[in-house]
Amino acid sequence: MLDELGLSEREKAVAKAKADAKRAKEITEDFERRREERRSLESGWLLNMNFYSGNQYCDVSPFGGVQKEDERFYWQSRRVFNHIAPMVEARIAKLEKLRPKLSVRAFSDEDADVKASKLATGVLRYAQERIRFSETVSKVTVWAEVCGSGFFKVAWDEKGGRQVAVDENGAPVYEGEVSVTAVSPFEIYPDKLSVESVEELGSLIHARAVTVDEVYERFGVEVQGVEMSELTLTGYSEPSAGKLPLESVGMRATAEKVGVILIERYQRPSGKFPDGKLEIVAGGKLLYTGALPYINGERSERVFPFVKQDCMRLPSAFFGASIVDRLIPVQRAYNAVRNRKHEFLNRLSMGVLTVEDGSVDIDELAEDGLQPGKILVYRQGGKAPEMLDTGSLPAEFSVEEEWLEKEFALISGVSDLSQNSTPSRVTSATGLQLLLAQDETRLSATLKSMESALKEVGRQILRLYREFAGSARLMTLTGENKQIQVKYFNATDLSVNDVQFETEDAETPDEKRETVLKLYEAGLFTDDDGKISTVNKNRILDAFGFGSFENARDISALHIAKASEENYELKSVEVAVDEYDEHSLHITEHTRYLLSSELKKSTKKQEIKERFSAHIRAHKIALENQKKEM
Repeated sequence: MLDELGLSEREKAVAKAKADAKRAKEITEDFERRREERRSLESGWLLNMNFYSGNQYCDVSPFGGVQKEDERFYWQSRRVFNHIAPMVEARIAKLEKLRPKLSVRAFSDEDADVKASKLATGVLRYAQERIRFSETVSKVTVWAEVCGSGFFKVAWDEKGGRQVAVDENGAPVYEGEVSVTAVSPFEIYPDKLSVESVEELGSLIHARAVTVDEVYERFGVEVQGVEMSELTLTGYSEPSAGKLPLESVGMRATAEKVGVILIERYQRPSGKFPDGKLEIVAGGKLLYTGALPYINGERSERVFPFVKQDCMRLPSAFFGASIVDRLIPVQRAYNAVRNRKHEFLNRLSMGVLTVEDGSVDIDELAEDGLQPGKILVYRQGGKAPEMLDTGSLPAEFSVEEEWLEKEFALISGVSDLSQNSTPSRVTSATGLQLLLAQDETRLSATLKSMESALKEVGRQILRLYREFAGSARLMTLTGENKQIQVKYFNATDLSVNDVQFETEDAETPDEKRETVLKLYEAGLFTDDDGKISTVNKNRILDAFGFGSFENARDISALHIAKASEENYELKSVEVAVDEYDEHSLHITEHTRYLLSSELKKSTKKQEIKERFSAHIRAHKIALENQKKEM
């Protein structure tokens, strides 16, 4: 009986192994099909990267990839005058300056909604600082500007955050932390190239090159590595028959490594798979299969943990267009004009000799040239060598060069003001201001895509905290108004479906100070008596960088924060009134809670109301005693 049971278990194991191998083969073939479909796109991205890095005498190969262009004549000049790199860098610098900041606006003016929005904003800023989110955004922006699209991957890292305990084996246990990484378009393989957003995809593959040790450490499975390119995921050991491997000229030597392609295929939730499906394959072996890992959708469903940012969107195209695509023809023409111009100048300076056959030693003349003081001996009775008249430099060279420089600015959307501190063609202040506004207008589509991507990343960050952060998550925040959040926050308080994301326009400190001064001169900070309130004084000090200056602000904000903390405690226990409390501020803050909708929804409404009323009466008695003493 035991033998029969053991045989049955072995049969099940063998059947499962065959099914897993078949599934892994199907996923690998699906990945190969998708890679073949977008081979031309990868070639274009490689060409853009080469032109951006300065390797501009190359073109797309008929077999895919990028190949070096052959020289027409050995003497032709092939120097590179790279205008693409500074143009792209100017656009990136402008986008970095105008990058919107995420904040959360309350759904209504109810006290609970206001607190939820403050908590969500605090969690976002806390997370962004911990994971260096600004650096990730910069990386995605570079990918988007050079290749057309860049991607964010929003995941939960179980080994992130602070260490909170030790398990039975002595291994550390961490609280976990959200993880946002930049993903290049080379690693993203959609099932359809004709859709424009991630939300329209039925499935998506994230494939990247990893080491065999990383696969074993993560999944406990040994796989066979091959020599491959980390950039294009192309194996050089076994290229396809009749096809050359994708490569980037000048980059292949540094890109080769021994590793394996880790394929993660994400499938959207459907009737067959209500929670979606995630399958991971490497080296022909199925490493994992299960539901989509995160509840990160708008209606608490599981969606893809990827967010796309485009440089310029194209109709019926998943991957966006890059500004480099449009600049490459202009760059080729500019290189040709400058090189031919230099060759002409060389002919003018060095000269072209005409000699009669057999009259001079041609080899000696070709090797030494006509250095100053040289004695040129020619055959008696022969014709003396003479310089060929090449004429003067044609004006068309300068005209064409100037027009190409204008084309660079026209296509890239970057004016002279963004590239040079002193533009040559514009001198008036109004003209300079118009150029600045024009630059921002040309970048508005790219900025809109960045803003949409950052909003979606912010939503997914909050949803992951809501799912994994637990009931007592420590959080470090700056600012006197956030004392409750300094201690902990409850993940269930992150009602991300009831908040509205908005972006704050990026301003330099000088622009903020100028705006504050204009508002002050207009009298918008004063009340009916012409006096500036304490709150407005604190805001002005913050704008000028003196928010934490010693004795620069009063302690009213601290009293309000203490009263808010007491509101949280009074829901369950009684709280004593302290002698040093600013009783009028406390009374206002406690009364605000009694009038909020949060109390109306509570199941212990009457009990909480009596506790708050007793606490408010104690504040009023203490306030009356202070007045009598004064």
